[in-house]
Amino acid sequence: MEKGNKNHFVLVHGACHGAWCWYKVVTILRSEGHKVSVLDMAASGIHPKHDVEDLNSMSDYNEPLMEFMNSLPQQERVVLVGHSLGGINISLAMEKFPHKIAVAVFVTASMPGPDLNLVAVTQQYGQQVEAPMDTEFVYNNGLDKGPTSVVLGLKDLATIFYQFSPPEDLTLATYLVRPGPWFDESVLLTNTALSKEKYGSVRRVYVVCEKDNVLKEEQFQRWLIKNNPPDEVQMIHDAGHMVMFSKPRELSSCLVMISQKYH
Repeated sequence: MEKGNKNHFVLVHGACHGAWCWYKVVTILRSEGHKVSVLDMAASGIHPKHDVEDLNSMSDYNEPLMEFMNSLPQQERVVLVGHSLGGINISLAMEKFPHKIAVAVFVTASMPGPDLNLVAVTQQYGQQVEAPMDTEFVYNNGLDKGPTSVVLGLKDLATIFYQFSPPEDLTLATYLVRPGPWFDESVLLTNTALSKEKYGSVRRVYVVCEKDNVLKEEQFQRWLIKNNPPDEVQMIHDAGHMVMFSKPRELSSCLVMISQKYH
């Protein structure tokens, strides 16, 4: 926590995206004097270290966040924000670095917990998701095995991800999205257990996006909240999945309000 009631926000993107997707929120928060760190997960954004097919586990994918959290001074406590798949990344960081997190914010994100493992969360996601129009799965281990990565299609980006966003942001996404990792159930359960003692000691806020067609409010977001209750729930009305593009000021104000309450 910075002096003068200014905070250090750490922003974690969702699947197939990167640090770039936070550019509006970063600008707003920094203009208000806050410190902001944005990270590319492995094989995401402009992260140079891996190709998506090199990733064998959530630990591999999450390595940049874990390295960053480890590098923070022992006394520093950050506001850790995860969007979509990024909720899994920040959950694993909460388990390992609970003393370095003032509050964890799940922005229309996956939110596993001590009694709700990653397999249960991904199965619920699978039940509520509609058939994609042009998103494709890649099967590098053969069609008889599960997919190894996912490639978001332009039609799906336009109609369920960026439908509320300015058209130039959709154009930006078409240039910058990358294939995202897709792990099978046995991999998801490896080194991803969350405990009440560590993960459970970190305060959590869930930010519901009302018109999200990727992680639907009733079928997914509210299901997570019911099965792994956070300390507080906030709502951004008329917000789709990519809320950082379509309602950046509302999201930034929400994050600042949360940071001031949980410090």
